[in-house]
Amino acid sequence: AAARTLWGPSCPPRRLGWRGTTGRLLVRSVTGASNRLPNPNSGKYRDTVLLPQTSFPMKLLGRQQPDTELEIQQKCGFSELYSWQRERKVKTEFCLHDGPPYANGDAHVGHALNKILKDIANRYHMMKGSKIHFVPGWDCHGLPIEIKVLSELGEKAQSLSAVEIREKARSFAKAAAEKQKSAFTRWGIMADWDNCYYTFDKKYEANQLRIFYEMYEKGLVYRAYKPVFWSPSSRTALAEAELEYNPEHISRSVYVKFPVSRPSPVLAPLLDGSSTVSVLVWTTQPWTIPANQAVCYMLDAKYAVVKCANSGDVYILAADKVTSVASALETKFEVISTFLGADLENGTCTHPIFPDKVSPLLPASHVTVAKGTGLVHTAPAHGMEDYSVASQHSLSMDCLVNEDGIFTDGAGPELQNKAVLEEGTDVVIKMLQAAKNLLKEEKLVHSYPYDWRTKKPVVIRASKQWFVNIADIKPTAKELLKKVKFIPGSALNAMVEMMDRRPYWCISRQRAWGVPIPVFLHKTKDEVLINSQTIEHIIKLVEQHGSDIWWTLPTEQLLPKEVFSQVGGPDALEYVPGQDILDIWFDSGTSWSHVLPGTDQRADLYLEGKDQLGGWFQSSLLTSVAARKKAPYKTVMVHGFTLGEKGEKMSKSLGNAVNPDVVVNGGQDESKEPPYGADVLRWWVAESNVLTEVTIGPSALNAARDDINKLRNTLRFLLGNLSGFNPETDSIPTKDMYVLDQYMLHLLQGFANKITESYKQYDFGKVVRLLQAFYTRELSNFYFSVVKDRLYCESEDDPKRRSCQTALVEILDVIVRSFAPILPHLAEEVFQHIPYAKEPRSVFRTGWINTSSIWKKPGLEEAVESACAMRDSFLGSIPGKNAAEYQVVIVIEPGLLFEIMEMLQTQETSSTSQLNELMMASQTTLLSQEPRERTADATELTGTFLINLEGGDIREESSYKVIVMPATKEKCPRCWKYTAESSDALCPRCAEVAGGK
Repeated sequence: AAARTLWGPSCPPRRLGWRGTTGRLLVRSVTGASNRLPNPNSGKYRDTVLLPQTSFPMKLLGRQQPDTELEIQQKCGFSELYSWQRERKVKTEFCLHDGPPYANGDAHVGHALNKILKDIANRYHMMKGSKIHFVPGWDCHGLPIEIKVLSELGEKAQSLSAVEIREKARSFAKAAAEKQKSAFTRWGIMADWDNCYYTFDKKYEANQLRIFYEMYEKGLVYRAYKPVFWSPSSRTALAEAELEYNPEHISRSVYVKFPVSRPSPVLAPLLDGSSTVSVLVWTTQPWTIPANQAVCYMLDAKYAVVKCANSGDVYILAADKVTSVASALETKFEVISTFLGADLENGTCTHPIFPDKVSPLLPASHVTVAKGTGLVHTAPAHGMEDYSVASQHSLSMDCLVNEDGIFTDGAGPELQNKAVLEEGTDVVIKMLQAAKNLLKEEKLVHSYPYDWRTKKPVVIRASKQWFVNIADIKPTAKELLKKVKFIPGSALNAMVEMMDRRPYWCISRQRAWGVPIPVFLHKTKDEVLINSQTIEHIIKLVEQHGSDIWWTLPTEQLLPKEVFSQVGGPDALEYVPGQDILDIWFDSGTSWSHVLPGTDQRADLYLEGKDQLGGWFQSSLLTSVAARKKAPYKTVMVHGFTLGEKGEKMSKSLGNAVNPDVVVNGGQDESKEPPYGADVLRWWVAESNVLTEVTIGPSALNAARDDINKLRNTLRFLLGNLSGFNPETDSIPTKDMYVLDQYMLHLLQGFANKITESYKQYDFGKVVRLLQAFYTRELSNFYFSVVKDRLYCESEDDPKRRSCQTALVEILDVIVRSFAPILPHLAEEVFQHIPYAKEPRSVFRTGWINTSSIWKKPGLEEAVESACAMRDSFLGSIPGKNAAEYQVVIVIEPGLLFEIMEMLQTQETSSTSQLNELMMASQTTLLSQEPRERTADATELTGTFLINLEGGDIREESSYKVIVMPATKEKCPRCWKYTAESSDALCPRCAEVAGGK
């Protein structure tokens, strides 16, 4: 009785929740089972066998793949999908804010990784019923574009005005954005392509200026003379995010003597009347020595006075560094005395190049004994820490290096006009030698900051720049980040660490292609003019004409009339427009204010590469927190970079760069670079572990294509076997379906839930793994091989066959929707081939996976899996042989397991029962006691099966015996089972089915 309630209509509601054996899922091998089917082209019964019929191709070869995709994009309205879904009356909105790619070249494989990930997320949320807000954008200003334009013009570039440079840069950026846009649409990216945002849009620029002023008014933006990273090759200041570190950089490091001119009162007696005493310093940047203003020490550290064995000179250095420095200088030091750093207070040294200059000895917290001598040469114009020492002690911060990285006249006649990183370094070292203050020079290979675009070294130099005071924003920003979900979770700490390492954010650049910093500078005094009147006036002008006005209009038109008359009028105007532009990270970092919808202006998701933890994620957060004290995003997802097949960096010079256009459309030699189409690219993205680095190359692409072809095979089987089936009239109610078919619906619901959860977590790799496991293990290897006989050999409208087709309809629908966000072209192609669709519908316009709660019947697992345990015993005993050549006797003692098997086979012996179908034998006999007789060639197999129902309330372990014997009947010429009385006669089932044909 317990068994009969497993799936029957009388099953009481609580029993629907029966739990099967604790989640075991067998890998149902079909070893030994024959997949052979009647050859449709042989024998007189070929027309009576219902073989699959579909025009859906098993493979798309060569150019067929990209051509079919283009056709599908056209036919299924890919370009109208975004506007269609925006017009739906739905309650929820999903907003993914597109971080703007840089408009300076063709679309590359990194773009593919990023845009496809975003598209998969968007398509899933759209199918789930949300309205998608996804406005693509481009970062169009900045140095890389300007450099590219100027390098293309060669010598002509020298004579161009700022307006001409801007004109050329704008058309270059426009063309690059258009090229990228056509690549993105070809990959099937669904977006608001008619309303993209560009950082050179008039309204965008005006918005940005508004935020700049809001921050300025709050005291978060200020102008100061500070050391910043400076790129001589680009002639502009750079922010930390625009640097890359070259670990192979070679510096000429030097050990230098600073003669003590006045020892501190505590130190004087210790020096024992030594005539020449010098403090020792070590630096990797000798070119900064002319700008030296002090030597810094540690207050609490121990220092030593030592005598050099080679020269007899007396030096001062950290006690912990005596041995290592003596070894580096290839000498020995004799320690005369030791003292605390605090004892150096009020001492002074002579500058090692300019003897008339004094360098005081000063305490500083940044000095360590990790490298060097424990005493640090301090040049306030060329170091961030040096600058803070200078601020505390009112030292000069004059910079002796100009925008081109060349010494100015202030550095003296020997150094002026010499490049600091080249000849200038050489001359400084010669000057130290001449002054007898150079102890040693050696080459040092170390990590050094380079300009990310020109790939040339930068220097640190002080200049007048605009800064964002991030110290005031950081505490709130960090607090708000705690409420943001990070994928992976470790990205949060990485972002906070990067923010902590950033002392200030330099937002001014000395170039022409960008949004001007809207201030006026006094001609003679160190004053700036900016207020609400000037800003509102400029914003209006920019909204109407764009930011070119800063370079094209005279100052009297850039200033509002009342302000213009207050600052000197036409005859004695005291102000000129400043020439700095805003950092492009400020440009893109304000995109939230221009693009995000509603009053809240917060995106559900920001999704970019890991470099943006120090870039766009951070500049967006800082500007948003500064302007309105909230984060612009609820979730941040971070992906890795794309690498070559062996994990090596991709570059054109190495010849391993993968061009996504060649992946999609093929190269010149298609035998080496075949056209894979966009779906292969999308599958590669989805199945990769995108949270780490992602490798791509021919083997990854071939594997992706093979995976899709296997999936196509499954889909073709489903479509082919639904030919002639109309779900509206031919479906079988779930309760009346074959147990195996009901069991597949039960598994299908579990599969659908896991798929949905994986999409929800943005774990697209898991979606792919679940899908592959389901269509290979549950479908191809198990279900399809079992039901082929029923589908092909029963009569067309037999309820047994219709039961299977009812399940196939649901399986097809769930499978296609489960991969649709990843493979939109294939999903729509399948929908074009559904035989019972009156007119093809779009998978994306018909919602997400739909399953029914009545499919969930965990008790069915007991029925099917107990039969499968016996089936596995049988098939395991005939490896490589055709299961249909055998008959099986199953012996089970009376009890629950026997009752369950009886539900699958009501007669004692059958060749058409549900149990026999699962066994795939020619016939199965079910007995509750040992048979009276058996043949000599029989094989006996034994096993046990634990039935576990109602959460363990019903537990019964039963033993079973499977007796395998060769079939005694002849092979039926129609179904090929050994169930016919003679070789030229049909078996009873086939005789009945074919009788009327």
